[in-house]
Amino acid sequence: MSIVSQLESRRQEGRLRSLRTTKGLIDFCSNDYLGFARDIESGEGRGLGTMGSTGSRLITGNSSYVEELEQFIADYHDAECGLIFNSGYDANLGLFSSVPQRGDTVLFDEYCHASIRDGLRLGYCRSHSFPHNDLESLERLLLRAEGNVFVAVESVYSMDGTFADLAALVSLAEKHKARLIVDEAHATGLFGERGQGRVVELNLQARVYARIHTFGKALGRHGAIVLGDQNLRVFLINYARSFIYTTSLPESALMGVKSAYDKLSKINFKELKLRRLQGLFTKLVEECSALDLIESFSPIQGLICGSNTLAKSLSQALENEGIFVYPILSPTVPKGTERLRICMHEFNTEDEVLRLVNCLKLAKK
Repeated sequence: MSIVSQLESRRQEGRLRSLRTTKGLIDFCSNDYLGFARDIESGEGRGLGTMGSTGSRLITGNSSYVEELEQFIADYHDAECGLIFNSGYDANLGLFSSVPQRGDTVLFDEYCHASIRDGLRLGYCRSHSFPHNDLESLERLLLRAEGNVFVAVESVYSMDGTFADLAALVSLAEKHKARLIVDEAHATGLFGERGQGRVVELNLQARVYARIHTFGKALGRHGAIVLGDQNLRVFLINYARSFIYTTSLPESALMGVKSAYDKLSKINFKELKLRRLQGLFTKLVEECSALDLIESFSPIQGLICGSNTLAKSLSQALENEGIFVYPILSPTVPKGTERLRICMHEFNTEDEVLRLVNCLKLAKK
């Protein structure tokens, strides 16, 4: 099938993606939960830092600054050490394509991010998905798994905002001598006493094999880090192709990450406004029987529409009222669960939440 016919098929199905700008719209869409991406400060009072890194980490792109930053972040999340990648996608691609070997098995939650699936496709291990948060199904797979066994989950799932039962997963992994890998992309900066993530919040860090923390969500920066032990770090340096064969992040980007962590460490998480806004939104939506909300205890709120057409039309109706909420279409989510993915932010206001819900009610009618 030609690329033209593939595009036309997707267009007819209402699934054709396109780029857009959203300047001037009220943001209920981005992953900038704490508003850090709006910062204009450079960090540490050192100016912007170098704007280019000149090469890969293994050639000319390494520095004492990035190595010190890696250890600082590892200490912040109570890990032995870490390795910075250029993005969360690169981190998962490198980790899952290299660490599980031929003959090993990776079992992953069906809601895991595409970057985990793509990493597994590039590797040589066996991999199987299990139904979302279904630990009984996972255990049946664990009983049949061969080689070194890894279990991959997200602590907070990006499309639903639901939690993984990390305590139960750790116990199950230990029972079957499997290694648990937790993607903390949407928990970083939001959970734990200092935003260290769900694993630290539940005091499970010593029992988890690897964690992925990204800087592009609540931290409002760019890049990611894989946390684990020293052997894992050295292995990734040697075998993770998305680390080896790419130009490293420049010092300016790394300084931005450090400034975000410095800011994060000063937040009083018990007084975050976005928690109140999240509760207000949930309360208002639950009062309207026409709106079908996925239960979530995170800033990610999923409003089920049931079709690509309805999700797109509701999104457009909100945009006409100056509100940006992105429609999540199948096949990104299973057919019949198409939705609006609504994110609460520290910079949103109660009036904006009221306006959002009122517009949703009117648009749904």
